[in-house]
Amino acid sequence: MDYDMLDFDKEWKDFLDYQNSSTNDSVNPSYVVNNDIVVLCNKADIVKFGARNLPPFYYINFLISVLGNGLVLYIIYKYEKLSTVTNIFLLNLVISDLLFACSLPFEAVYYASEWIFGLAMCKLVRSLFSVGFYSSILFLTLMTFDRYLAVVHAVTAAKQRRKAYAISSSVVVWVVSLASSVKELILHTTSNDPKFGEMCKEFGFTKDTLDNWKLFGYYQQFFLFFLVPLAIVLYCYVRITVRIMDTRMKEKCRAVKLIFVIVLTFFICWTPYNIVILLKALEMSSITTAECPSDALDYAHFITRNLAFLYCCICPVFYTFIGKKFQNHFRRMLARHMPCLNINLLDTSQSSRTTSHKSPHITDY
Repeated sequence: MDYDMLDFDKEWKDFLDYQNSSTNDSVNPSYVVNNDIVVLCNKADIVKFGARNLPPFYYINFLISVLGNGLVLYIIYKYEKLSTVTNIFLLNLVISDLLFACSLPFEAVYYASEWIFGLAMCKLVRSLFSVGFYSSILFLTLMTFDRYLAVVHAVTAAKQRRKAYAISSSVVVWVVSLASSVKELILHTTSNDPKFGEMCKEFGFTKDTLDNWKLFGYYQQFFLFFLVPLAIVLYCYVRITVRIMDTRMKEKCRAVKLIFVIVLTFFICWTPYNIVILLKALEMSSITTAECPSDALDYAHFITRNLAFLYCCICPVFYTFIGKKFQNHFRRMLARHMPCLNINLLDTSQSSRTTSHKSPHITDY
């Protein structure tokens, strides 16, 4: 047993010495451990791409999210009450997006240099990142389903859409999101890399174990946090559109257009990222240890993931200000500092009250 450990230590030291002494970045070197060829994949260009482009993007996303979600929180606190189902869901969505956004500055520093925040923050930041990301899409799906109930099944939903229903549904979303993020808490740790410095990555387990967990994460993201929400969103908005078209409202065209914008935005921001996730999972399942993952997929993963991140940061503002009620709250807030808006605010409020009297379940659009 002692001889086996000595042999392994020697092989690992030789590998590190070779990595440190290697100066040709254009070649993918390899070394042999127990007769298995392990390729040292050259990802220097991809690392430089991330270090150059991701930090500014993360900082901008963080600022947009804090300002936008802060505005939504202020309007809920100042003009709304948490006694309604919609506002409870909206508050939870804002919290999930703020949790996600708060991890972005740490990620920006990490990509720009190295991990400087220690082991505890490594686990905490990566866990908050995942919890916020997962809960955001689930709360969006839940809000869509609740809107479907309010419009398509208005009479039945009036009896069932109570505060207890909103709280219990929110608890389920948080439990699912936390359970899906446990692996980040367990697998992530800090380690010093000779080339890249202190790193916050998945360390301390065998390669097969880490690959299996990574595959599980890819498939979990694609099926649980994309296909299922996508199916629910499409079904709900198709039924809502049909219901609105059956009414004789003057504003039904505006409502249908807004629904189209919501669904289109969801598709544009989430579909490319999840297609790349699926392709990476299929690639990982098929390549051997003597092959390197595709650089094209790595670049695509960087770009599409950031598009999905941007959607997470802006979606509470996007969903909030689609409704006329929140638009009027925003105008009222501006009118306190800009008196010239008072007349327009009065006209808009009267129009909104008239429309609301005619059709109370569709005016959210």
